[in-house]
Order: sequence, then C-alpha cells, then structure tokens
Amino acid sequence: MNAITQQTHALSINPANGETVGSYPYETEAQLDAALNRATGAFRTWRCQPVSQRAERLLALASALRDQAEDMAQMITLEMGKPIAQARAEIEKCAQLSEWYAAHGPAMLAPESTLVDNGSAQIEYRPLGPILAVMPWNFPVWQVLRGAVPTMLAGNTYVLKHAPNVMGSAYLMKAAFQKAGFADGLFEVINVTQDGVSTAIADPRIAAVTLTGSVRAGMAIGSQAGAALKKCVLELGGSDPFIVLNDADLDAAVQAAVIGRFQNSGQVCAAAKRLIIEDGVVEAFTAKFLEASRALVMGDPTLTSTYVGPMARFDLRDELHGQVQATLDEGASLLLGGHKVPGAGNYYAPTVLANVTDQMTSFKQELFGPVASIITARDADHAVALANDSEFGLTASLFTTDSAKARDIANQLETGGIFVNAFSVSDPRVAFGGIKKSGFGRELSHFGVREFCNAQTVWLDRK
Repeated sequence: MNAITQQTHALSINPANGETVGSYPYETEAQLDAALNRATGAFRTWRCQPVSQRAERLLALASALRDQAEDMAQMITLEMGKPIAQARAEIEKCAQLSEWYAAHGPAMLAPESTLVDNGSAQIEYRPLGPILAVMPWNFPVWQVLRGAVPTMLAGNTYVLKHAPNVMGSAYLMKAAFQKAGFADGLFEVINVTQDGVSTAIADPRIAAVTLTGSVRAGMAIGSQAGAALKKCVLELGGSDPFIVLNDADLDAAVQAAVIGRFQNSGQVCAAAKRLIIEDGVVEAFTAKFLEASRALVMGDPTLTSTYVGPMARFDLRDELHGQVQATLDEGASLLLGGHKVPGAGNYYAPTVLANVTDQMTSFKQELFGPVASIITARDADHAVALANDSEFGLTASLFTTDSAKARDIANQLETGGIFVNAFSVSDPRVAFGGIKKSGFGRELSHFGVREFCNAQTVWLDRK
C-alpha cells in the first residue's frame, strides 16, 4: 500500500437496504501513472482529428448509452437510490445531450475571423489536454457527461475521478465510450483517494481541473489547481430561491415547487430550497404545496411508482436531520415530516418547514435532501432581498405573470441562472454555473465547449 491507497476499497452501499453493491480497489501510483499516460497519448491523436469526426463519435455514444440504458439506470438506483423512472430519464437525457453537441458543437469551435488593418487574423479554439474531473454521486451519469461531452468534442481527453459510492456507474460509462468506438485513453476512470486526486492535479500531464461538489471540496481542489497554475471550473453548492409573487399562477408554481424541491429525493444542487412566497399568497400556496407534498410516493426506488427514494448516504441523512432540528429549535413550524423513516433503508420523510426566517439554519445553509423551507416576503422587493441574502448564487426561480416585472427582478438576482415560471434545470442549450460560493466557470452551451480551450490568435501576413 502507498500514499494513494491509505484506504483499500471504494464501497458502494445500496441506501435502500444497507447492503453492499460493489467494492472497488483503489489504484496504486503505478496504475494512476499508466492512466495519465493513456490519456496523454490519446490526446495527441484525438486533437488532430477533424471536429466532424469527433462529432460522429458522439452520435455513436448516444446509441451506446441507449443500448445499455437499463443496466445503467439499474446501477444508479442500486448505488445511490434514485427512483428508477428518474434514473432512466437521466440516461436518455445524456443520449440527447450527445446528439445535440454532435449537431451544434462543431460550429462553436469554428475559427472566428477578425478584421485588422494589415493581414488577416482569427481566433482558433485549441484543446488543452487531459482534463481531470472530480464528480459527485447525485447524478452519476449526467453530471459527468454534461462536462465530458463538450470537453471531449473540443479535442481534450477526460480523466474521471468519480465519487466512491458510484464507481459501478463510472465503469459502465467507460464501457459505453468503448462501445461507441472511442480509443483507449480518451475517457479514463481513475479510482483513487484524496491523495490520488492531489497527485493528479500536480501532475504536468493534467492540463486543467473541473469539480462538481461541496464548497469545502471546491476550496480544496481550487487551491490545489491554483498552486499548480491550472485552470479549474467549480460547480458547488446552492440554496436556490424559488420566488412566488402575488400575481403568480399558484397551481403552476406549486407543481414546479414540488418537482424542483423533491426530485432526486431533494439531492440536487440547483433544487428549489428556499421557497420565498409573497405575503398575499403565502397561505394559499402553503396549503396547496402541503397537499401535493403529502401525496408524494416514497419507498422502494426500483418501483416506477416511487418518486422519493432513500438518501444516498447515511451520514448525509444524519446531517440533514440535524439541520431540520436546529431550524425547529430556532422557531420554525413543522408542517410535514421532519424525521428519519425507521428501518434498514436510508429514508428521510418529505419535510415542509414554515415560518422560516433569514436567521434560521435552513435559510442560511444548504439542505441537501427532501426538505422545503417556506419564507414569507412582505413584497417583491423584500423577496429579492431575501433571495440575494445567501452565500450561494447558483440558480433562482421566479413566478409572476408580469413579464416586465420578471425582467426587472431577474436583473437584480445574484445567481448564475434565472428561470421564470419554471423550476431550474441544466440544458445543453444554455450555460450552467454559479457565482459567490456556488463556484465559477460554466458548463453546457458554447461555454462548455470552450472552457478548456486555448483561444489562440492566428495573425497571418502582418506587415
């Protein structure tokens, strides 16, 4: 055993019953070295292929994902408890992502001509090299591929360090890339501990780093990347506001709030965590939201009827329960749930907290689980102030039927994305990322293609 393997295995535990799904030995320094060599060697060839050929491989990837969609969905459900219907939708979304970038991505990499007084100049987008990606467990396939697909289309290779509890999903993704005809080393999976991640970041073969995870992880990875003078993209936590004004369509707002808060058992960085409701409709909204939340089906994640499954890790359920209890101790009202579900599974009851103020735990901290906090705003200006009163700035939702008011409020909200009359999503057609402690850099859209490119000036025949 060496410095990289102080622990021996990454364990995947089924959160629905506590049973072990898989045990994956951590790699040695020699194995990590070999993986980085493969990624570096593959980059030399991949970067020289025409972007049209790289796009063709993405079409093959979409086909490969659909071919093994059921195996991948079942693995997601076993490893982190995502309800099977949502797991299947995750794989299909990844296939559509690959197809979208195959169709639209090459144009994003086209040289951009610039008029100059003498000669001709253009900006050309060149890949950087192997990109290290440290990824989380909550969307085990989507989180990875929404970064990998545009990054690899640009000509980079991708080195994935996945969360220890979803390594089965990581290896199934690698198999999909192989089935799609991607050469060895283009999509590498490294199973290493934190020491191994640090070693990889410092290694000159790694060109840049991307991470999706907690603020604490982002600070650690960002500081290491900075020390190595390597670019990084960080997509971190969120405590996203969901604003409902007096003139909103309440039924539409409630439906969006339930999905936005409880999908994936509430384990979404861009979930609707703080429901900020204008005073004139807070009572009606709360009654409708409570009724819809009570109707949610929680249980066995392998059943298509289940909407709320177990939380992915037992330690995170304990942390969530502590945050709920602290908020109640601070004076919030418990309208629903607020407890761990007895039994072997790692279930937390869908929970609704009301009368939450800006001084309470569930307002100040990110609650990563099936817990909704309802906050009353005096008026629209107060709603904006409450929304911005956060160390996070990932996304926000705003419900109003006044489009002029929506544009004015959107201009004031301190977030990376604003969704009017809808809950937050990540979509390849638009950029995704945050500000403040939600991180920096962008995924998806043309930003995701160019984030890990060298924008190289080529000035010809300059007199």
